[in-house]
Amino acid sequence: MKISCQEGLAPGATFAEKLANLEKYGFDGVELNGSLLQPGPALEERRSALKDSRVKPSSICGGYPCELVHPDRGRRDKCLDAYKYALDIAGEMGMSGPIIVPIFNGNDRVPDLTPFKSRSELEKDLLIAVLQILAPYAAERGTSVLLEPLNRYEANVIPRVEYAADICRTVGKGVLVMADFFHMHIEQPSTPASLEAIGDVLGHVHLADNTRQEPGSGDIDFKAGLGALNRVGFAGYGAFECGLSGPAAEVLPRSVAYLHRCMEA
Repeated sequence: MKISCQEGLAPGATFAEKLANLEKYGFDGVELNGSLLQPGPALEERRSALKDSRVKPSSICGGYPCELVHPDRGRRDKCLDAYKYALDIAGEMGMSGPIIVPIFNGNDRVPDLTPFKSRSELEKDLLIAVLQILAPYAAERGTSVLLEPLNRYEANVIPRVEYAADICRTVGKGVLVMADFFHMHIEQPSTPASLEAIGDVLGHVHLADNTRQEPGSGDIDFKAGLGALNRVGFAGYGAFECGLSGPAAEVLPRSVAYLHRCMEA
């Protein structure tokens, strides 16, 4: 596994300085903020800095609406258009893909039409239909839709990774699971066993401890989880998506070193 970091966690006055610091700390990749990838100076700054950097763009997180299963068609279409643009950028830059959650709790949701279909069934069917539009679009650009399950308290459409994996297998090429250690620590009985079960459709990983801070700051068994990733041959990126327990210049290199020790063990 290669180790990436969200750009917002890296210190530096410019994006090039952030990349230089991430390289110094031992990172292989950077996860980009989608809100900074719209046409304009911020996008060009990233394109320019990444050309000469050993730190490669791994993925995109945030900056577009997550409303793939919103009951309003206009909202779904707006989400689709914004996400297709993110797929364009991900394909251009050689990334694993942009990450998306179907919809967050608290948003408007499709109705419960029991006994015809429950809300859960309707959302799953709608999600599959939408992904059947996005998946070939992603595949044509050499990238993937990265479908993220979140814990039940944040987004209960697909709280567990095996549910997302079943959807990915149904849709086929162009959509993969994005597995987050923090959310899995809440929802999965065994993170290592779950990772092994979805290895065929695993496209990206988010790294955070149970504290939702950097790996090594809490009690998640990263040695076991990374061992599972190794057994399934996962060669993609694990990206830091977390808070930090101290100054970035101290905790980021310390956490990267911790993860390398886990992988070596």
